[in-house]
Amino acid sequence: MLTNFGYIRVGSLDEAVKCLGEKGARLHAGGTDLLGCLRDEVFEAETLVSISRLRGLQRIREAENGGLLIGALVSISRVAGDPLIQKRYPGLAQAASGVASPQLRNQGTIGGNLCQKPRCWYYRGEFHCLRKGGDTCFAFAGENMFHCILGGDRCYIVHPSDTAPALVALDAEVRIKGPNGGRTVPVETFHVPPSQDPQRDTVLEPGEIVTEVVLPPPPAGQVGSYRKVRARRSWDFALAGVALALSFEDDRVSRARIVLSGAAPVPWRSREAEKVITGKRIDAEVAARAARAAMEDARPLDQNGYKIPLFQGVIEEELLVAAGRAA
Repeated sequence: MLTNFGYIRVGSLDEAVKCLGEKGARLHAGGTDLLGCLRDEVFEAETLVSISRLRGLQRIREAENGGLLIGALVSISRVAGDPLIQKRYPGLAQAASGVASPQLRNQGTIGGNLCQKPRCWYYRGEFHCLRKGGDTCFAFAGENMFHCILGGDRCYIVHPSDTAPALVALDAEVRIKGPNGGRTVPVETFHVPPSQDPQRDTVLEPGEIVTEVVLPPPPAGQVGSYRKVRARRSWDFALAGVALALSFEDDRVSRARIVLSGAAPVPWRSREAEKVITGKRIDAEVAARAARAAMEDARPLDQNGYKIPLFQGVIEEELLVAAGRAA
């Protein structure tokens, strides 16, 4: 049941920042997650500040350095179908195409996908859990088959975004506008792990808005992909996923980014797996060693130990596919 709230459709970023500074204000872009959170009473809102009319945030354009700039209001379906993204950053296009349903991809935005709230049923349900200001993570000793196996610390959510792991793998950044001006933050450090603050999702300060995603030029010889395993073949969140951005010189990996989804409270970069493959030819033995390395620090809960072999299989297979594409 939605409570009453005011609605403001702003005409500029400055106006949006100003309005968000008011008590009880919440940003409204695509609204696919916001309205669900309001219905589930995850939080309340006195005013929704809509930025849907800000045309400058709806563009995809080439950067002067050969990279790409994606406005925060660009829909997920546009990210999935854009020819430049498909050509230069195929892993991001694949990740976007795996988000939710076609209807939600048409409505949801890239900025919103990065900033969405966790899907934990305790957080979304009638539980005053740690993430909502309580003192208990009910998933730790409760129904936790979909929760994290890496990075859990007091709160055991998994980060729900598919695009975020792909963007971390691509060394992307987000541009942010707020009361104190603008700043740029790597996507890799944009999300806040529970060990730092279990009640915070991102580094955004009050009144700040993500305005743009900045993709650097893809390195020569880069092979990218995103694969997602889910309980249902479509319209579901990742049980296990992996984003790859690998550069090859001849047939050896010269640079590696391996980022997991469905594994941790934030998009999880596996430096252990990256170390195994860097400088190597990827064959079956190397891929298997990298997959095992990615799970060395995994600490499953009572009901999600199945994720370890699942991740190992997905990582191993995707590395071999990437090596085949680079050959």
